[in-house]
Amino acid sequence: MRALIQRVLKAEISVEGQVVGSIGSGLLVFLGVGKGDTPNEADYLLDKILHLRIFSDEHSLMNRNLLDVGGALLVASQFTLYASTRKGRRPSFELAAPPDLAKQLYEYFLLQASKSGVYLQAGIFQASMSVSLLNDGPVTLLIDTLDNCKTKVDSKR
Repeated sequence: MRALIQRVLKAEISVEGQVVGSIGSGLLVFLGVGKGDTPNEADYLLDKILHLRIFSDEHSLMNRNLLDVGGALLVASQFTLYASTRKGRRPSFELAAPPDLAKQLYEYFLLQASKSGVYLQAGIFQASMSVSLLNDGPVTLLIDTLDNCKTKVDSKR
């Protein structure tokens, strides 16, 4: 799984002109599901997102996480995070999970996030969404669960 996260002062998602999700201060998460992903990747990713120390403390240092600051999560499904642009001019999405698996893991991620106690809002899976945000920092990070697998392999060497 991949997540592009942005620290925001506010963000909202609209579908067909209607706001379906809106938050104040927190994180906007674009969530992509890849072939072969499982709930384990979703759990890892959510834990990483909730505990990343990317919010400022009283000394303006990034020492606080989303839970520490009482921030919110706004999640949008985004299969294009698995785009490959290596060949030609049209992106390939062959690494993205098929829609049925992607929807299952997207909904699983949302369910687990709702159990964390953070204020949670979300877009609609496979909908054409308009996203607006006021980036804070700006702070934008890409998290890929494959990095976790690589770390585990590297630490065994």
